[in-house]
Amino acid sequence: MNAPLRSVINIGGLLVSSFLVHVGLGLLTMLILKPILTKTRLDRFLWNVPLAEFGMLIIFTGIYTILL
Repeated sequence: MNAPLRSVINIGGLLVSSFLVHVGLGLLTMLILKPILTKTRLDRFLWNVPLAEFGMLIIFTGIYTILL
């Protein structure tokens, strides 16, 4: 069974939009992924590293929005 879709999450009495939680998870994923990209030197294949990181943040936010 699928859980009902919640647009607002109650965290200790504070109502937080679930989209902000998804963006936070995307940022956390990027913080974990950024050193891995640098250590494996995959960032040298990117023309504009900050633009690519922003694009990956948008992609991860979308994935978390779909999955959660």
